[in-house]
Amino acid sequence: MRVSLQAQYAIAGLFDLAYNGRGEPIQVRVIGERQGIPPRYLEQIFQRLRKADLVTGKRGPGGGYVLVRTPAVITLREIVEAVEGAPSAWVATEPGGTATPHRPDFLWPRLAEQFAAALAQTTLEGLCRDAERAKVRRADAESAMYYI
Repeated sequence: MRVSLQAQYAIAGLFDLAYNGRGEPIQVRVIGERQGIPPRYLEQIFQRLRKADLVTGKRGPGGGYVLVRTPAVITLREIVEAVEGAPSAWVATEPGGTATPHRPDFLWPRLAEQFAAALAQTTLEGLCRDAERAKVRRADAESAMYYI
């Protein structure tokens, strides 16, 4: 099953908020730079995440987005559903395709639901723990100091 680029960007954006934000607002431009995502596209994704009540925006100097709930309770399924809809919508169908009694079309919705169940078992907090174990660098990590 293929995860859309939009879903990948949504996960990456919220991961960045959880891993680097530590409760402080972060601008979409900054997240986009760190994650290699075009900021205008990421802003559109964050509007969907805001409508799904996963993030809230703060205006003005020092503004940006913050998570509405703790990373421990936000699942990857919620994030993907915010941008892609229900798991039944995740299944790609052939444009203009016709049903045939000879294909196992019953399988695709079942696989989408199993994939959604796997995403529901992963929280942003778990993703952050995995990132720490994998030694993913934090945005506020001190850069190495070299003395001569």
